[in-house]
Amino acid sequence: MTNQTNRVAIVTGASGGIGAAVAERLAKDGFTVVVNYAGNSASAAAVVARIESAGGRAVAAQADISDVAAVARMFDSAETAFGGVDVLINNAGIMNLATIADSSDALFDRHIAVNLKGTFNTLREAARRLRDGGRIVNFSSSVTSLLQPTYGVYAATKAAVEAMTSILAKELRGRNITVNAIAPGPTATKLFLDGKPQEVIERLSKLAPLERLGQPQDIADAVAFLAGPDGAWINGQTLRANGGII
Repeated sequence: MTNQTNRVAIVTGASGGIGAAVAERLAKDGFTVVVNYAGNSASAAAVVARIESAGGRAVAAQADISDVAAVARMFDSAETAFGGVDVLINNAGIMNLATIADSSDALFDRHIAVNLKGTFNTLREAARRLRDGGRIVNFSSSVTSLLQPTYGVYAATKAAVEAMTSILAKELRGRNITVNAIAPGPTATKLFLDGKPQEVIERLSKLAPLERLGQPQDIADAVAFLAGPDGAWINGQTLRANGGII
């Protein structure tokens, strides 16, 4: 266990899936964790309860990251409760697949609002307010390299996140804040599994040389590396945590 006592981490989209695994892992490492959620208060409360029952510190915070004012309020409340924020994990995101020809305006606009503008909203607050020595970990996806059909809009938002990651790392020069992205491959979460036939899931699970789907804990462990002391010299990078799929 890494001792990160008195360091505060905001994890967006932390009520389930990878976000919940990240929140629990960071709490285990000693961070006080702000468990952000958009709408599922019961799931967020369950994550907080699991953290607290394991001896950690956590609080739930409702905020739709596409809402600028809500994001600012979330940072305000974290600063009021804990004195400041040290780490931002930008996990919240959506994924609805369609070919470019069949992508509606609503599908495009929602992906931009959550995956791109939402990430921008939290990055802007963090750039202004994170304590020196902090860490930012954005979520990209290995689809930015796989480039499969039907992932056009989703992959475009994630490629933009990777660009902002590298640029913000340079803009925060002098503050000892690292900015990196994690790019999972196929991972066994509700977001990934929902709507996929079993044969598709089985085929995707065999694509990586390690011949399995990633688990939320696999991704959480990689995020914990970037957020902890062992990741101090990694900056402006995208880490592809995908079992070697690409």
